[in-house]
Amino acid sequence: MLTQSLVDEFLGQKSLAVAGVSRSGKKFGHMVLKELTRKGYDLSVVHPAVNEIDGHKCYASIAELPPEVKGLVLVVPPAQSEKIVQEVPASGIKYVWMQQGSESPAAIQFCSENDIALVHGECILMYAQPQGMHKFHHWLWGLLGKGPTA
Repeated sequence: MLTQSLVDEFLGQKSLAVAGVSRSGKKFGHMVLKELTRKGYDLSVVHPAVNEIDGHKCYASIAELPPEVKGLVLVVPPAQSEKIVQEVPASGIKYVWMQQGSESPAAIQFCSENDIALVHGECILMYAQPQGMHKFHHWLWGLLGKGPTA
C-alpha cells in the first residue's frame, strides 16, 4: 500500500535519475524531466544512445550514474523496467518510482525482494511540489480515496 511517508521520502531525494526520456521531446518522460527540473531537482538521464538531453548529462546505464543519485523515475515500458530494476541494488539507489504504465508484476516483486522502496501506479507530477497543472488531479484522487494513506 502506498503511504504518504514513502512519497515524501522519495520526493525528499534532490538528486534523481529519469529513464525513459525521449530525444524528440514528445513523450511523457520528457515532460517528467522538464517538470522536475523546474521544481528544483538535480536530474540525470539514463539513455544508452545519447550524451545529453536538454542540458542534462545522459548515462548509458544505472551503474554509470553519480553516487549522489538515490532515486530513479522509470517512464519506460514494463519489460524495460524489469531489466532496469535489476541494476538498482548495486547502484546505491534506494528509491524507485514506476510511472503508470511502467510497472510489471516482475519488476514490483524484484523491488520488494531487494528492499527497494517503490512507488508505482502513481504520477510523480501529482505529488512533486509545487503541483502546478496536476494539483486538481491530486485533489480528485484524494477525494476518491485513491491517494496514499497517512
